[in-house]
Amino acid sequence: MTDRANRTSLDRAIAILAEEGFDGMAQAFTVLLNEVMRLERNEFLGAEPHERTAKRRGHANGFKPKRVKTRVGAMDLKVPQVRGVQDGESFYPRSLELGQRSERALRLAVAEMYVQGVSTRRVTEITRELCGLDVSSTDVSRAASRLDVELEQWRTRPLGFVPYVVLDARYEKVRHGGSVRDCALLTAIGIDVDGRRSVLGTSVSLSEAEVHWREFLASLQERGLHGVELVTSDAHMGLRAALAARFAGVTWQRCQFHLQQNAQAYVPRKAQRRDVAAGLRGIFNASDRAEANRKLAEFVKAWRESAPKLAAWAETNVAEGLAVFGLERTEAQRKRLRTTNGLENLNQQIKRRTAVARLFPNEAALLRLASAVLIEISEEWESGRRYLPGDDA
Repeated sequence: MTDRANRTSLDRAIAILAEEGFDGMAQAFTVLLNEVMRLERNEFLGAEPHERTAKRRGHANGFKPKRVKTRVGAMDLKVPQVRGVQDGESFYPRSLELGQRSERALRLAVAEMYVQGVSTRRVTEITRELCGLDVSSTDVSRAASRLDVELEQWRTRPLGFVPYVVLDARYEKVRHGGSVRDCALLTAIGIDVDGRRSVLGTSVSLSEAEVHWREFLASLQERGLHGVELVTSDAHMGLRAALAARFAGVTWQRCQFHLQQNAQAYVPRKAQRRDVAAGLRGIFNASDRAEANRKLAEFVKAWRESAPKLAAWAETNVAEGLAVFGLERTEAQRKRLRTTNGLENLNQQIKRRTAVARLFPNEAALLRLASAVLIEISEEWESGRRYLPGDDA
């Protein structure tokens, strides 16, 4: 019965898209989302409609209409309701809740440009196409106040024991003091003792200077972050100084991926790049620290004559990427902790959203959108698969 209903909904969505193309996206998504929410209700109740089973937790109670404005158009949804659920539990479709924060934040970010006079006719067009409505300053103010409370609660929530922390920054264009500035979005992710990731926090500042990193790290500690054994990041000078001030004694792992990229700047001939990259991979993939040190010494010796700047750079910098060998972890686990790649992927997801706005009217607008996106990603991580494989991997 369930498979047949799923097939019918999918067939309807396909038929709509086949007949109307892009113009039918909102209607097709409405059909699919209604079906997904219905399935969520069945899972929550532990039974299909009219099914008799000892596992049933309550009963279906019809549907409640809800209109949602999205980037593909308005969607007239039927939100499933329940009744008779024990222990006072409530049901609300996760598929409907997921994405609402970032949609609202994206609308607000673009809308603020329009309201504050930062934008041109093009932004007005984006607002209408993306949001499906025209906005006023009152609309923006009211919606921003509600959303900001929710986002601030998430950014200031208590933290706990997190042994592994990854830090990075990306830049966005922001208006500040009558000019356009590059604004740093600082982000920290953590990996707990169970090997699961979460976004610990985010902050917006006008640079990656030490004071901004130090304040950000201090805010994480004030929220209860403790037990940090390893911090992985690139070699930002401001970040390194801030780590020395706020996380003294904590092992620092320089991102091996960035080391590979940095090394290429010291390769004198293009033909040598592949051999240099292979040599560094051999160091990073060593079985233990002793073997890594031996391979590093061989690498420096091999390039001292043909690429003396590379050899000198490697001798000074590559060892900073070998700290992960000091962890009592499996090789598979160390591979996940030796780079900032997980955070780089997260930054790409943020970029997909911020690219729509292009220019933010102030730091608050950027922080609002980034926070909304990060909440969704963090929730998926926390409820999804472990990031660090088990000890037997």
